[in-house]
Amino acid sequence: MKLVILTAACGVGKSTIKAELKVKGRLGGYACIDTDEVGINWWDYGMEKKNQFHEACLTEAVRRANGKNLLFATCLNPIDFYENVNIPEEITSTFFIAMTCSDEEVTKRLKARPSERMCGDDEFIKGQINYLNWYRKNKGKFPLYIDNTGMTISDTANGIADFITAQISD
Repeated sequence: MKLVILTAACGVGKSTIKAELKVKGRLGGYACIDTDEVGINWWDYGMEKKNQFHEACLTEAVRRANGKNLLFATCLNPIDFYENVNIPEEITSTFFIAMTCSDEEVTKRLKARPSERMCGDDEFIKGQINYLNWYRKNKGKFPLYIDNTGMTISDTANGIADFITAQISD
């Protein structure tokens, strides 16, 4: 199973892009799943157990992929993936796609989320902007890095699908 991890801070648009790819059917050989839909809540783990949270989400996403290649939209970064998470044996190769947007855009998106998502307060947003800065600093280390500020959902999804089709798929 090939694993493509679409990784970004909260509010950048991972779930939106995953949904667009799924609806458009651009990645027919892939199950498109995000952390939000696997039914595991991050607040049940907390930051002190974030690696266990990532591992549980990844394991469930692989199970739901049911043998198909997997596009997994998540905040999981390569450092935590390779150093701290037990990778399911079904995964034979992994590719990371990093996505960012402007600080202003992520702030706007997170403040617009429902309060039960618990991500609209200034402290949470500050942490996500710090995480965005890590992606920006390391953008040359990803096979694909997209800043989707000012891009349409369709253009972003098409860029990702084109990359996967040309660079990853058999």
